[in-house]
Amino acid sequence: MNRRLYCYNRNIIFNMKFLVVFLSLAVFLQCEAKLLSRCELVQQLRSHGFPEDKMRDWVCLVENESSGRTHKIGKVNKNGSRDYGLFQINDKYWCSNTSTAGKDCNVTCADLITDDITKAAKCAKKVFKRHGFRAWYGWRNKCQGSLPDISSC
Repeated sequence: MNRRLYCYNRNIIFNMKFLVVFLSLAVFLQCEAKLLSRCELVQQLRSHGFPEDKMRDWVCLVENESSGRTHKIGKVNKNGSRDYGLFQINDKYWCSNTSTAGKDCNVTCADLITDDITKAAKCAKKVFKRHGFRAWYGWRNKCQGSLPDISSC
């Protein structure tokens, strides 16, 4: 009986340690994700060559797609695909969900959820060139006719 109790207590302690490590890791990873303010976003977009005359549209798109979070992974869509990163780029056509870069942007989806938005920006420009802003529901539903003020940026 004592042996059973000892093993039971040991398992509880092990599970609690595992839980603490898991939660700590989750918090750490969440802290690593970058949340861009509106002006930080404008600065990043400018540094990646986004055109000034469309800047308010891009800012609106990002704010409504990812809320400025570089590491955002969207919920599974009706067709089983997912959206990744700052621009919420879809994995059905644009990024590969394997360790090998592929699809139309020739990137992995993991490339789109880093704090360095270089690959995500290049891919977003490609999506835009092919489909315009209408490729993003966040822009369609929230940005037509109502764009954010970036004059202080």
